[in-house]
Amino acid sequence: MKRFLGVLGLSLLLAACSGEEEGSKSDEKEGIVVATTGQIGDAIKIISGEHLQVTTLMGPGVDPHLYKATQSDLTKLDGAEVIFYNGLHLEGQMQDIFDQMAEEKTVLAVAEQLDENTLLADEENATLHDPHIWFDIDLWTEVVDVIGNTLVEEYPEYKEDFETNEKAYLAQLGELKEYATGRIEEVPASQRILVTAHDAFNYFGESQGFDVRGLQGLSTDSEYGVKDVQNMVDYLVENNIKAIFVESSVSDKAMKAVIEGAKEKGHDIVIGGELFSDAMGAEGTEEGTYLGMYKHNVDIIVDSLK
Repeated sequence: MKRFLGVLGLSLLLAACSGEEEGSKSDEKEGIVVATTGQIGDAIKIISGEHLQVTTLMGPGVDPHLYKATQSDLTKLDGAEVIFYNGLHLEGQMQDIFDQMAEEKTVLAVAEQLDENTLLADEENATLHDPHIWFDIDLWTEVVDVIGNTLVEEYPEYKEDFETNEKAYLAQLGELKEYATGRIEEVPASQRILVTAHDAFNYFGESQGFDVRGLQGLSTDSEYGVKDVQNMVDYLVENNIKAIFVESSVSDKAMKAVIEGAKEKGHDIVIGGELFSDAMGAEGTEEGTYLGMYKHNVDIIVDSLK
C-alpha cells in the first residue's frame, strides 16, 4: 500500500505540474468517471448514456473486500474527474487512496449517503454497517438517485439526458421489485432460509423475508474455522435444510466442507446454485447488469427452495 500511495503521490504531483503549465486545458471536462464495483458502474453507464467514459475497476468474480489497487488502477483513478465507490468498508484495502484522491476531485462513497437508520449493523461490531446495500432494491434506488444527482452537478450540460435516463431506470427497478416479490411468494415462509458463504445477503433477507446465514462474516477477509463449519452443519441438520448456495466471487471450498460435514451426520445437502454477491456476471451478459444479476439470484433461490 505504501508503494501504491507513493506512486499515487507522484502521479498527483505530475498532474499538478502539468496543469500549471497548460493553464486552462486542465479545467476542460472530458467525461472520465471511475467506479469500483460493477453495480455502481452499471448505474453510471445507464444514467450517463453515451456522454461519459465510464471505467469499472472490479470485474466478474472479483472480491472487493480483498481487492488491492494495481498501478493501472492508480493511473485510472488519477485520470478520472469523478470517482464513485461503495464505502462502508467494502473496499477496505483502498480507503487511503480514496481519501488522498478526494483532496483533488469529487470522490463519493455512495452507500454512506444513505440514512444511517436504514443500514444494517454488523452483528460482530455495532460501530460498523453492512456494506451490501445493493441487495435491497429500495436502498439501491436511493443510491441510483445519489449517482444521478452527482452526475448532474458535475456535468450540468447533460442534465436533461441524465434525468431522462435515470427516470427510465428507476421504473425498471420498480418492475424488478414486483417480479422478485411475486417469485418469492412461491417459497413457503418456513423454507425461506438462505445459507451462503459469507453474510452478503442480509439486506436481501431483510427486504424479502428470508432468514440468512453466512459461514463467514460481512467481509470475506474474516477467518472461519472448524468450529464455524461444525456450527453451520448443526444448524442445517437441525432445520432440515436441503440446499445451500455458493457465490461467484468467493471460493466454494468452505461450503463443500459443510456439505461433507452434513453427510457424515446422514444429512444430504446440495448446492442450490451459484449466486452473484459482491460481483456481477460477465460484461455483455444479462447477469452482467444489476437488473439481470438480481433476477438471476431470485430465480436460483426460489427454484432451489420452493
